Amino acid sequence: MDVIAKIRSQAKKKIKSIVLPEYDDKRVVEAARIIEAEGLAKATLFTKEMIDKKEKERYIQEYHEIYKSKDIDMAAAAELFEDVLYYAAMMTKEGKFDGLVAGASHTTPDMVRACMRCIGIDERITIISSCFIMDVPNCPYGENGTLVFADCGVIPEPNSRQLSCIAFSAAELAKKVLDFKPRIAFLSYSTKGSAKAKSAGKIAEALSLLKELAPDLAADGEMQVDAAIVPEVAKIKYPDSPVGGNANVLIFPNLEAGNIGYKLTQRLANARAVGPLLLGLNKPASDLSRGCLVEDIVDCVAVTAIRAQ
Repeated sequence: MDVIAKIRSQAKKKIKSIVLPEYDDKRVVEAARIIEAEGLAKATLFTKEMIDKKEKERYIQEYHEIYKSKDIDMAAAAELFEDVLYYAAMMTKEGKFDGLVAGASHTTPDMVRACMRCIGIDERITIISSCFIMDVPNCPYGENGTLVFADCGVIPEPNSRQLSCIAFSAAELAKKVLDFKPRIAFLSYSTKGSAKAKSAGKIAEALSLLKELAPDLAADGEMQVDAAIVPEVAKIKYPDSPVGGNANVLIFPNLEAGNIGYKLTQRLANARAVGPLLLGLNKPASDLSRGCLVEDIVDCVAVTAIRAQ
């Protein structure tokens, strides 16, 4: 069974409620139909007509109370809640839905902002980031062609602490959704000092912080990507690494590298890219590319449902 089939099978084991607030996007409507037909989740296309006016007023009041110190007045808060996304995010926070999936017609900054402010950030992790599950056909690397790439969508230039949190969050997702033991590589253009990489010191500190956060996680860096995933190369470049040649969670040094890396893999290797899956929130949520296909939405909902189980 391939990884996408496994994800969909796992989602069916305990049905969760996922809200889809982009009710007027034809791709989302078709995805909701497939999700219900296959029994992957209880998918709710949430429309403006479904909004309770009293509840909306309460949400606006709560939002304003939290963010008034950031110069968000009542009128600005009310304007935000004209978008169903904010209402759906508040409902998810309150447990009326188990997870949220949107982004087909919202930008990533809009989606991240709504989730961060309404659903809230996990206090253990303190930042929002994202990852992709990459399923590469006919590939021996990672877990038989399955890898997790992070961060590919949110933090432009992560510092050491942020890199450690990204790695921790991505590893948690790998265990929860894919059921494999994460082996984390912090990527660079250098392998343990083979070049004078600016990121080397930052990665060394990130690795140290990750060990404090989760001592049992297998992780190493800085590493070139071939040393991270190709056993023959690792034997030459970094034979003593605990993850060299076998990494299945790849942590990119910045957003440029992550975004380019996942799109190159997706297009050149005909890989399935599931995500961006948002990490570090109090409730599971997934962003979508605005160029997403119907099957991408279905897969993101399935992953979000598993994370909520």
